[in-house]
Amino acid sequence: MEKEYCTAVVLAAGRGKRMGARVAKQYLEIENRPLLFYALSAFEKSKLIDSIVLVVGDTQQIAYCKKNVLEAYGFQKVDMITVGGRERYDSVRCALRAIRGEQEAAKCEVIRPIPDRAQNGYVFLHDGARPVLTEDILARCLEAVKQYGACAAAMPAKDTVKIADENGFAKTTPPRDLVWTIQTPQTFAFPLIYGAYEKMETLRPEWEKTGLHVTDDAMVVETFTDRKVKLVEGSYENIKVTTPEDLNLAGLFLAKKP
Repeated sequence: MEKEYCTAVVLAAGRGKRMGARVAKQYLEIENRPLLFYALSAFEKSKLIDSIVLVVGDTQQIAYCKKNVLEAYGFQKVDMITVGGRERYDSVRCALRAIRGEQEAAKCEVIRPIPDRAQNGYVFLHDGARPVLTEDILARCLEAVKQYGACAAAMPAKDTVKIADENGFAKTTPPRDLVWTIQTPQTFAFPLIYGAYEKMETLRPEWEKTGLHVTDDAMVVETFTDRKVKLVEGSYENIKVTTPEDLNLAGLFLAKKP
């Protein structure tokens, strides 16, 4: 039986304003390598992943990443670099369309064609600013997506969480054993996530009027399909680098990896 095709999408289109740096945070360095290197490297080394699509912020970054990241470090699985959109969900949709060959040629560098069977496989959607990704996390996500069709890496909350009212006063306290903090990768059967994003785009005028704030891919599936998203154990070290302190902490975690 042929292995299901697994495509990783690495999202690196954001500016990272909270980092306060003059360059986009995905190009800041940890141990003399750009932050983006580490997420790409985890997928490059994984036996589970067949292909990688890299999403960047603009067309100039396509050439920059190709020369200074892919060629500089010898990445062989990155088959496409595509330009993202204004919001994260726009960037994800751009990547999904690129996998189907629907992205505009001017905004997509095809290094190698992704086979059609990727459209019947699984897609791992991952933040390029999460550098401490492990093979164990990928394996747990793949096992879960095979069973449920949709899953997201996450970890139980360590702290009590309060839901605030509009004035900043504590309103309710959800049971801590039911509260998880969501990470990436978020992994889906390709037809499911592609269909969810296309439905989301079709209904955009309606949900934008409601003020719906879409924060992750799991929410797209939860909102625009009837599929539940399984939460899969990630790691407390699988942090998203957002501030300078996070950059230092990620460096410590990466130093521990074999």
